[in-house]
Amino acid sequence: MQTIIVTGGAGYIGSHTIIELLTGTNFNVVSVDNFSNSTSRSYQRIKDITGRSFETLELDLCNKEELNVKLSKFRDIIGIIHFAAFKSVPESVVDPLLYYNNNLTSLTNILDIAKQQKIKNFIFSSSCSVYGNADELPVTENTPLKTAESPYGHTKQIGEDIINFVCKANPEFNAVLLRYFNPVGAHPSGKIGEFPLNRPNNLVPIITQTAVGKNSLTVFGDDFDTRDASCVRDYIHVTDIADAHVKALNYLIENKNKKNSSVFNLGTGNGVSVLEAIKSFEKVSGKKLNYTIGGRRDGDVIAIYANNNLAKTELNWIPKFSLDDMMQSAWKWQQTLESEN
Repeated sequence: MQTIIVTGGAGYIGSHTIIELLTGTNFNVVSVDNFSNSTSRSYQRIKDITGRSFETLELDLCNKEELNVKLSKFRDIIGIIHFAAFKSVPESVVDPLLYYNNNLTSLTNILDIAKQQKIKNFIFSSSCSVYGNADELPVTENTPLKTAESPYGHTKQIGEDIINFVCKANPEFNAVLLRYFNPVGAHPSGKIGEFPLNRPNNLVPIITQTAVGKNSLTVFGDDFDTRDASCVRDYIHVTDIADAHVKALNYLIENKNKKNSSVFNLGTGNGVSVLEAIKSFEKVSGKKLNYTIGGRRDGDVIAIYANNNLAKTELNWIPKFSLDDMMQSAWKWQQTLESEN
């Protein structure tokens, strides 16, 4: 059985992608995670949902020697899906070196392992933050990249450049760069979802925690040039994101890629404001949220949403979940967490 390495597999998107791999493919899955912003409990949740077991390795990708030793025992690796990275925009603004060191060192280390072991297929977890404040919306994969608004976004720009140069130097190496927009929601079962170890920076877990009295909600900025003066984002269900990774992996394995480095936007194509997202949650949950209006945050882009036609055409990927679905599943996951406490 061929093996897929998933780095950051205990994290939010990684865990949902492992679920899709275990339920939709026959690959052997090996998850690599150091639990810096995740928990090993995710693995049991995955097993409960899928009924399948998989291998796990606890290690830091920045430790190249240990990474090499532990991955060297696998000789049938056909692909790597690389999620592992720090992802908080505000934290990256406060501590840029932490992000440059972790996100880029881990990437170059895993790429070097791929080169040594002749692993030909690589999926990279990129971000719509690479576009910065784009001049025109929606953005396509050919939209010029502007200056990144945060060190986090800059690490994704640099990461894409690194992979592109590796592909150029090694024509047999194939990569897909997936630019996520704003992953939200939880598995429809309600058994796994976003679980930040510290105070969350992302909107939806803040919303659900606020609904149960465990957090407070601030809308950062009410003076943006948008329809209701709050930031606009393209929210996409995490299970749709996970499905895209499986499709991108098969795209490479089946040699459907037209070049050895391909980029795809993963978004619904719909811009949703922060206030509209709040209203959607209130509708599906029946909970009225108390929130305050704060100033703009450093690093925040004003508005961004995707043109996803290329992913639809090349990967045969179509998002299935609506904004209300996203909020409903996130609320179901929050209720699961409450029942466990």
